[in-house]
Amino acid sequence: MGTRGRAIVGMDVEELLRMLNQAYASEWLAYTQYWLGAKLIKGPMKDAVAAELTLHANEELAHAVLVSNRIIQLGGTPVLSPQGWSAVSPCAYDAPEDPYVAVLLDQNIAGEQCAISLYKGLMDATKDKDMVTYNMALAILEQEVEHEEDLQSLREDLQLMVDRGSK
Repeated sequence: MGTRGRAIVGMDVEELLRMLNQAYASEWLAYTQYWLGAKLIKGPMKDAVAAELTLHANEELAHAVLVSNRIIQLGGTPVLSPQGWSAVSPCAYDAPEDPYVAVLLDQNIAGEQCAISLYKGLMDATKDKDMVTYNMALAILEQEVEHEEDLQSLREDLQLMVDRGSK
């Protein structure tokens, strides 16, 4: 831990660590949800959607690395277990029990919307108080917004395909 790096944080560092651990746990749950969904997916457009889910899984894992690095820089410890991730994450983990493509897309859209809210909250809390965390949260938020858009576009394409097939 860098003492000066921690000292320049203009907010309660323990509260910041709590928020960062929420984000870290959420990233691991999102990674798992995406990765499993990509492996189990069934239905129309499954190959295109599986490719997108795999890409998103890798990006969520990269987010977890960024957030864990920040936690450690601030002298904290990232949540250490999957049980801990579920306990502290504000975002739900939706197991891919129904592997139908539309269900998986809907679950992951909801997950992205939660992540967007989480990182917006982290940015609001750190604005003008911790620029390192703020900038990290902004970079992650940009990807989460892109993920939501990607998934919603796939969902719309699937719906058009289903609608045309039923006519």
